[in-house]
Amino acid sequence: MKEIITTDKAPRAVGPYSQAVRYKDMLYLSGQVCINPETGEYERKNVAVQTRRCMENIKAVLAAAGATMDAVLKCTIFLSSMDHFQEMNQVYAGYFTDTPPARITVASAGIYDNLDVEIDVVAGL
Repeated sequence: MKEIITTDKAPRAVGPYSQAVRYKDMLYLSGQVCINPETGEYERKNVAVQTRRCMENIKAVLAAAGATMDAVLKCTIFLSSMDHFQEMNQVYAGYFTDTPPARITVASAGIYDNLDVEIDVVAGL
């Protein structure tokens, strides 16, 4: 049976979806963008700032499920342009130092509210 995971330490869902769903020993996180959960405001100064906020939101949802970044098996990263890859990757690398997960990074025709970065995660528990 699936379990819905929610936390006020990450942006609330703004549509008919959950922050994360646990099913058996797997955790599926919805895409995270650069909304600061404390202020409700976007942190969109640059791609590095957006990436950092996405990753911190992911950490918060994982924590709500009793997991850490070490549990992440796969990330999907959506960028508004592949020109942002290096800036995103520099920040991203700091979150996965020893055993990085599988990953795909794609340029997307559109990310919510014209943002530059959105990241979703699959984790094992």
